[in-house]
Amino acid sequence: MSDFLDILGSTALYATAVRLALPILFCALGEVYAERAGLVNVGLEGMMLCGAFAGVIGSHYSGSPWIGALVGMIAAIGVAAIQAGVSINLSGDQIVVGIALNLAVLGITSFLARAIWEGGDVPKVDGFSDFAMPLLSDIPVLGPILFKQGALIYVALVVAVASWWILTRTSWGLRLRSCGEDPRAADSLGISVFAYRWKSMIICGALAGLGGVFLSLGQLFTFSDNMSGGRGYIALAVVIIARWSPLRALWAALIFGICEALALRVQVTDINVPAELMLALPYVVTLIVYAGVIGKSRPPKALGREYSRG
Repeated sequence: MSDFLDILGSTALYATAVRLALPILFCALGEVYAERAGLVNVGLEGMMLCGAFAGVIGSHYSGSPWIGALVGMIAAIGVAAIQAGVSINLSGDQIVVGIALNLAVLGITSFLARAIWEGGDVPKVDGFSDFAMPLLSDIPVLGPILFKQGALIYVALVVAVASWWILTRTSWGLRLRSCGEDPRAADSLGISVFAYRWKSMIICGALAGLGGVFLSLGQLFTFSDNMSGGRGYIALAVVIIARWSPLRALWAALIFGICEALALRVQVTDINVPAELMLALPYVVTLIVYAGVIGKSRPPKALGREYSRG
């Protein structure tokens, strides 16, 4: 019991939790844009995996993790464009299209990894290393947790705050949200529902790609098959738990991060808990929290519904 309490009181646990929460946070922030516009993007998993793979390719050949991040975002936007084209312009089922893209990206990235590197043995590449921010990293408790991290951590915080402001305090955000609440009324006011839904999906793809980039360039510095590990699906639950708010998504993603960090730390101690149970802990806790908010949060009224003019 004392070992468990020591883990809970360790700043290293929460510093790790922040890093583990980041990929989910990026995906959740992107999904907030998509769902606010009325789109359910189940293809987050594929976009994240594509971003992780392309990020490694970009960093490997350029030697710069920032170029790798840009390449990862562009590749994920490509997947998002396919999702948008089929679900928005062709009125395809959003969930079916997303699942199909997830499976396609999983197969394509695994094939390309083996085609580029013999046997799929992807080498280590340059990534985003942690660095201590002067003065701020010396703050007790918060310093080691928040200010000894990689650069993308601070990018995520800026994106979360900026997304809240854009969606709630700007006319652009109001028009985007109107497309998710009542697209026909928005169209009657001269708002291009198709254009705003396309924009929201492109933003979603870019942010999901950044989530994948952090997995490959911010944590492992390489690529492995299916390294997203279901985090895209967790991000879908995080959006609902956060009630479609970018700021609340910070805390919802951190719940998963803390659980995953706790599971990892318990496995390397003498605490007698089955490893399989600890690996399932983050997903079980996410489901419990998700079940607790069902019925208490109201999604956009037109969420998941196709729209066609006339």
